[in-house]
Amino acid sequence: MTDSSTGTNAAYGDRDPDALARRAGERANPDRDQHFLVDDRVLDRIPSYLPDDADTGHLLEIGGGAGALTDRLLATIVSRSTESSETGDGHLSVIERDGTFAEFLRAEFTTAVDDGVLDVIEGDALDVDLPPFTACVANLPYGVSSEIAFRLLPEGRPLVLMFQAEFAERMVASAGESEYGRLSVSAQHYAAVEIVERVPKEAFDPQPAVESAIVRCTPRDPDYAVGDEALFLRFVKALFTQRRKTVRNAIRNTGHISGLDEPEAVVAAADEDLLRRRPGTLEPSAFAALAELARERGSPTEV
Repeated sequence: MTDSSTGTNAAYGDRDPDALARRAGERANPDRDQHFLVDDRVLDRIPSYLPDDADTGHLLEIGGGAGALTDRLLATIVSRSTESSETGDGHLSVIERDGTFAEFLRAEFTTAVDDGVLDVIEGDALDVDLPPFTACVANLPYGVSSEIAFRLLPEGRPLVLMFQAEFAERMVASAGESEYGRLSVSAQHYAAVEIVERVPKEAFDPQPAVESAIVRCTPRDPDYAVGDEALFLRFVKALFTQRRKTVRNAIRNTGHISGLDEPEAVVAAADEDLLRRRPGTLEPSAFAALAELARERGSPTEV
């Protein structure tokens, strides 16, 4: 499959990111949280981090910009369709909030749009309705990466996402590590999370102030039961606001955050060994056990 809108009939996956930015006629604006990934080697690798068995029937990209990653994702769709001897079986949706870039993407990839392979949704990824995607690959706007990630994770789909390196390290941290916190427990509740590549700031234009990392999130069921997911996530959030306290005092001090009317009843029912520990040393399963006690004994209310 080719796209003649560039005048070169270039196959997907071959577009130069700098040339794309020039054709778009507008530079990335760091004041709008725009930093274009321009390193061809990194761009070529990103789609390969999808799990081998990932369904590419409907890929989602958030923040298409000038289309360098869009181009690679279209190549992935075409390649996988060819390997499976199926045609017309792949689709890519791109969410782009900048109207100039959204219009450019439609023009640059006219053939893909006309063939029904690509659609460009103009709008904010935090506000628009998400299409029914099978996997998401994106270089996220860093200022809202947390909000977008936690809109995507509950969907239970494979994700390959670019984050600030510090944020990525917190996502993958284990209990007892200094980076471990609410983000770690919440992300790992939904998926197996791993950093698959670290990306230097020189790979972007303009360069961000921080290093970046690509994170793969492979959905899985946790090895513990949660009767009320919203309460579990509130409970984790609450206890990490008191991470220097013992779990006992953290439960007592944060009923207004977790929504517990009777935190003392939870403390009375909890295991003493857990109560003596600090939140940052608890495995996700321990948080789940405490959250279940909170559900059963703490008279939780909506927050």
